[in-house]
Amino acid sequence: MSAESAAQVEQPTVVEATEPAPAPAAASTSEDVEMANGEEDKDFMLKACRQVEFYFADSNLPYDKFMWTLHTKDKDHWCPISTVASFKRMREYSAKGTEWVAKALRQSTFLEVDETGTKVRRTTEVQEPKGAFERSIYAKGFPDEEPTLQTKLEEFFNNFGSTNAVRMRRDESKKFKNSVFVEFTDFESVAKFLSADPKPTWEGKELLIMSKEAYCDMKIKEKGLQGQAAVNRREAMSKTKGFDAFREMKREREEKGKSTGDKLEEKKEIYLEFLGSKILIHKDEEGNGYVKEEDVPFVKGSTLKFDGCGGDVSWGEIKEPIKQKFEGRAPFIKYTRGENHGLVGFHKALTEEEIASIKDLIKTINKNEVIWSLPTEEEEKTFQIERAQAAARGALSQTSRDGNSRGRGGRGGRGGRGGRGGRGRGRGGRGGDRNREREQRDKKDTNGDEQTGDKRKRAVEPDGGPHVGVRGTVAPPSLQTTKKVKTNDGDAAPSSAS
Repeated sequence: MSAESAAQVEQPTVVEATEPAPAPAAASTSEDVEMANGEEDKDFMLKACRQVEFYFADSNLPYDKFMWTLHTKDKDHWCPISTVASFKRMREYSAKGTEWVAKALRQSTFLEVDETGTKVRRTTEVQEPKGAFERSIYAKGFPDEEPTLQTKLEEFFNNFGSTNAVRMRRDESKKFKNSVFVEFTDFESVAKFLSADPKPTWEGKELLIMSKEAYCDMKIKEKGLQGQAAVNRREAMSKTKGFDAFREMKREREEKGKSTGDKLEEKKEIYLEFLGSKILIHKDEEGNGYVKEEDVPFVKGSTLKFDGCGGDVSWGEIKEPIKQKFEGRAPFIKYTRGENHGLVGFHKALTEEEIASIKDLIKTINKNEVIWSLPTEEEEKTFQIERAQAAARGALSQTSRDGNSRGRGGRGGRGGRGGRGGRGRGRGGRGGDRNREREQRDKKDTNGDEQTGDKRKRAVEPDGGPHVGVRGTVAPPSLQTTKKVKTNDGDAAPSSAS
């Protein structure tokens, strides 16, 4: 080799300064791949387990009719894993098979899997959640619904604390209203979310957030509700809508009746005929009648609103013209003294011609020119529920009075004081003549120009009591036990033994 060549060889090579080259990656082994896959599978199993735990949680199980039916179908509360795995949000997990899902559920301390690996159940008894309303928040400002939005929402709120449920609010057509109610598991998480600084955002836009209680107050104020109407609205909003296993069990106990000595009182089913529908009347713990809100039909256009009465109303100015217009059917009037407006409920949906006729018939109230209009759908729905509840209370009260005074064998029953049929009806009993006069009077009322229901209604006009201005709060409802009675909201339906 020449010297020149040697010099060329020995001359050092100049290299530009750069970041150190990364060390060559070690070749992946099959063990590393298996470990990575195992970790992914473990996380995937945990997600599947958490999803099933949600289905069985106190915050969901007693409020999901299908799950509750599944839970109570078996006396030991075992539920088929295959059924649970078929739910929409379990599809990605059920694709791996029932055995895989069963293996995932064995990680849970809240759930247990049976020996066959085909059934699952809770390890504890179902408890009614306490303080759920107070632990809930309202948030608005989310985009329109897409398939993964529910999962994204749950992940978003879990950043602030553990959640029991994230409920996407929907309208009557099931369309997402771009807002949610979220129930956190503890008050600390609620405080953390509501006091977050900066405020929570979604896709860069600040959300409207508040406690669920504050949301209820806002809605009550927006609707101008006061007094009992505001109380009823708050109670309705604080309760779970739809199915509630605890409420259903309570009602079942009430409907079975209480034992008196060794005998059980005979229970009768009483129905309210309201706006063309027959609704079962239930009894609460205090013995008052009520109907389930979901059973009350919504009849759009059966309510009119008046404005401009000047803070007072003469009931006859509204009632009498409408009775004449609708062949004696009296309206249900809601008005609070001092207010400038009120609502009038009719026994059916009004036609445009009938609405025009009402406007022409009643142009002034309390010497003030009034404006008639249709209420909003929300106002009308709330009003119709109030009408039905008032009618149910009166119905049960009237039935109780009828049962006590008309039954055979009470004080003065057969062999008792006053002879057969009750106090004073038999020969020698006290007040026999008075009873006969009352019966003749009742008969005359039934056959006369005015119906029994109309005469009774006069006694329940507002008198300055706690429900001032709510026309018919204790008015006789639409019911029938032994004879048909017409009242505010139509004829009664016959009672029948349960």
